[in-house]
Amino acid sequence: MLSDIAAWFITLFVVDPLQAEMREQLDRANASTEIIQQSQRCVASQAPQLLNRAGEDPAWAIATVVGFTFGWTSPAQLLDKGDPNCAAVLGLLQGRDGEGAEV
Repeated sequence: MLSDIAAWFITLFVVDPLQAEMREQLDRANASTEIIQQSQRCVASQAPQLLNRAGEDPAWAIATVVGFTFGWTSPAQLLDKGDPNCAAVLGLLQGRDGEGAEV
């Protein structure tokens, strides 16, 4: 039961906003169709991993939701850097994070 609630929180407060952030960054960057497709494959592979981890470790889920909601955890930190489909999106997200840090 607790694992189902944790997974729901991850979906509502992390996965959905993560997808929205990725779409926003891709739109802003005028990304190619290939990069958009890679980002969709990235989310398709990463979301189940996040949900599994949330189900196995509810404390991690709560900490991640809080960190992501308050901006302490960046979207790039939640994606697998070893996933080739996430490489282009990670570059965009990390570029945004770097810009925000300079201001």
